Amino acid sequence: MRKAGKRKYNITALQRGLRLLELFTQFERGLTTMQVARLSGLPVSTTHRFLVNLESSGFLNCSASGVYHLGLACFAVGQAALGQLDVRRLSLPYLVELNQQTRETIHLTVRHGLTAVYVEKIDSPEQLRIHSRIGAAVPLHCTAVGKVMLAYMPDQEREYVLRQLDLKRMTANTVGSLQELQSELQRVRKNGYACDLEEHELHIRCIAAPIRNHTGAVQSSLSITAPLFRMPVTRLRQLAPLIQDAGSRVSAELGYQAAATLTLNHKAMAEVRPLA
Repeated sequence: MRKAGKRKYNITALQRGLRLLELFTQFERGLTTMQVARLSGLPVSTTHRFLVNLESSGFLNCSASGVYHLGLACFAVGQAALGQLDVRRLSLPYLVELNQQTRETIHLTVRHGLTAVYVEKIDSPEQLRIHSRIGAAVPLHCTAVGKVMLAYMPDQEREYVLRQLDLKRMTANTVGSLQELQSELQRVRKNGYACDLEEHELHIRCIAAPIRNHTGAVQSSLSITAPLFRMPVTRLRQLAPLIQDAGSRVSAELGYQAAATLTLNHKAMAEVRPLA
């Protein structure tokens, strides 16, 4: 007997409300009703009703000037979601260990659509440290954490995602074409790690390694981030085995069997994309 497929329920009003709520994750300064209507394509009157309902339930706050921001209910849901992420709980000891070994900022990210989202951060003890926050989303194409996730996607999924990306140049070092990005992703797969050489932000460098779940899929990654003056290319190469090992150990915690026998490709570690 054939097993029945999972039923799909599309509640239009609920879907619209969730899409409106998601808009606010992209605009830290908030949005007015008119701005939300323009961005969503909904009539102003419809948008107003949605926003009022989201405000009354605590998912939005509205200032005296009519600007809406995410409310405390979003924070509570987000904190609960973070607490339920196995990868966050299981990786935390390894993030702390990396932080102690390197004295640099350590991030854990998971993929969310066309972005990578920080779900954990251990700050550097140094006086000059990296400004980032848990819950922030960063692009896939110009960050080490994002490139790792792109590189290890199944071929068909990667081709689909690459077509959706806006290859916006964040700095002069950001990849400028799809062909250049594809070459970079090949290098990531060969090396087993990815670097961000001031591609997302000037004066910031980063190295990231993949984390595999029990099926071998890479939906998360961890990284070491530091100011340029503390992260010359020679140090990036030195840190590569360290972060790969951490990624392997977290993967093993998540049930990835091959992680226990992973060997590092030391020859590939010498290949770091030079600055333009």
